[in-house]
Amino acid sequence: MTNVSLAFPLADDDMSAALARELHAVEQSLAGATAHADPIVNEAANHLASAGGKRLRPVLTLLTAHLGAGINDDVRKAAVVVELTHLASLYHDDVMDSAPMRRGAPSAHEVWGNSVAILTGDLLFARASRLVADLGPEAVRIQAATFERLCLGQLHETLGPLDGVDPVTHYIDVLADKTASLLATSALLGARYAQASQEVQDTVAHYGELVGVAFQLADDVIDVMSDGNVTGKTPGTDLREQVPTMPVLLLRKLVASDRATASDRELLAMIDSDLSSDEALSATVARLREHQVIEDTRQRATHYASQAVAVLAALPQGTVRKALEDFAQALVDRTA
Repeated sequence: MTNVSLAFPLADDDMSAALARELHAVEQSLAGATAHADPIVNEAANHLASAGGKRLRPVLTLLTAHLGAGINDDVRKAAVVVELTHLASLYHDDVMDSAPMRRGAPSAHEVWGNSVAILTGDLLFARASRLVADLGPEAVRIQAATFERLCLGQLHETLGPLDGVDPVTHYIDVLADKTASLLATSALLGARYAQASQEVQDTVAHYGELVGVAFQLADDVIDVMSDGNVTGKTPGTDLREQVPTMPVLLLRKLVASDRATASDRELLAMIDSDLSSDEALSATVARLREHQVIEDTRQRATHYASQAVAVLAALPQGTVRKALEDFAQALVDRTA
């Protein structure tokens, strides 16, 4: 299993060191949770976990535990559960999006095919369910509700907005379910199983929801602006696979208005064209990088991160609150 360090800086060195130690323990548990006696299943199940990742969700679980009695075995188990759930969803997402790469490695469906990738995702969801059962019926309820939202988010993204529904509003709702729900649960479980007050639990869950939307909007910018050598993902992959993203939705909204220029309409035509060739994709990405919709999307990400920080006003001042503020900012400032 790849060594993982904190994905964002903390002002408090002691807190940073403590979280890094706990994250290492979570990483070891994650290796055990994705292991399987069958060698082929074992390789497929470990594929994404071994590729590393930011581990944002378990870090958030570990961090919010410090708002209660601190990290204990239940909190550690919850941290493994949320990362297992996230990994499982990635296997499914990559099949849905036909994504060729994930974390700098070929996606599971590229190696073993769609059926094995989907079943491996199901296997990891099952492992997460077994672990969460040890935390009691309320944890099972929370996990089930989160899983439902993950599925609804993917369904609503696939089906698209109903007639008369603003596509941008629809997209934010998709992000809230597909991405933010698990970050909200990650924050909630850490506080809950460290015996924090109900007010603290509600606060960090709300924070996680807002941070999750900010995170995905920042991802939309990264998909266009990033260096593929850093992210392990070809810039413009979402464009190529026609996955809805905020910059494209904003561009469509602009083109549908009376404010669009010939250049705006030309860019949208490029986006809607065949982008299977690297040359066509590269040219389209280059044009989109220069468009105002990228900055507009970045500003929306910053707005949601600021809202998340504002929610934290209900928490006492201190190291943990400052770390959560840094976490929100880091998610929108990142380049990968």
